[in-house]
Amino acid sequence: MPMKPLPGLALVFAVCAQVCWPRLAAGAAEPDAKGADELLNRAGVSFAKGNREEAIELASKAIEIEPKNAKAYTVRGRFYAEVRQPQKAVKDLNQALALDPRLGLAYYHRAAEGFKLGRIKESAADFDKFVDLAPDQAPKLWQRGISLYYAGRYEDGQRQFELHQTINSNDVENAVWHFLCVARRAGIEKARAALLKIENDSRVPMMQIYALYAGKGSAEEIMKAATTGKASPAELNERMFYAQLYLGLYFDVAGNEKMAREHIVRAADLFKVESYMGDVARIHAELMRAQGQSN
Repeated sequence: MPMKPLPGLALVFAVCAQVCWPRLAAGAAEPDAKGADELLNRAGVSFAKGNREEAIELASKAIEIEPKNAKAYTVRGRFYAEVRQPQKAVKDLNQALALDPRLGLAYYHRAAEGFKLGRIKESAADFDKFVDLAPDQAPKLWQRGISLYYAGRYEDGQRQFELHQTINSNDVENAVWHFLCVARRAGIEKARAALLKIENDSRVPMMQIYALYAGKGSAEEIMKAATTGKASPAELNERMFYAQLYLGLYFDVAGNEKMAREHIVRAADLFKVESYMGDVARIHAELMRAQGQSN
């Protein structure tokens, strides 16, 4: 999904802007270097420069100075999320929300990190709470739609992807997840009839994926597009990841368990990527493995 709601570092700075920078704008000559606000300000700057360990250390010092500062836990939780430590992130976000249950950003981050930990229903509930607190952000939340899908809330997921379409109208992935929600509720033919219109997603092999879901393409065409032309090893891996993921999701909703498992496992293990969609593939593979063990 190319459009990210509230990109990670922007969120870190959004929190810092609420806590620290207003003091500077008000004309404070030289903030106390030991103050929690100033430490959070420095932490945000350090993280933006790539000094992640230093940023986490500064946020930790801010918490030591002011242990009831909910925004400090949110900032550190976001740092942990960025360095792919979801358990530590969720622990901090839990503390932030215990201190301030109205802190919308903490719900948003806990929703995303909770999904990565396989806490699907909790993730969907946290996204819902974030929407309650920040309704203007709802169109951006494609991650919410994915959590809703895995939570079995297909009608809510369908509406979320329709809402996202209003601000991101050329994203094959959004159309595919909308298709999956409709297909779970009403079958593949109705999902095709309701398929969101996409003109030209330039990412390879997205338009071939779109054609498959529209009933006009094939797995072979997707794989051919993914492997044709000049691409760096990293780009080729990414192409193969998306090809495998969306083939797996298609076969899954079509009821072909063998092919679904084959493609999802390839996406999750053989062509894995360090991104939210990489986490989606991993979670889906884990769910399939768990289902296989229970059968």
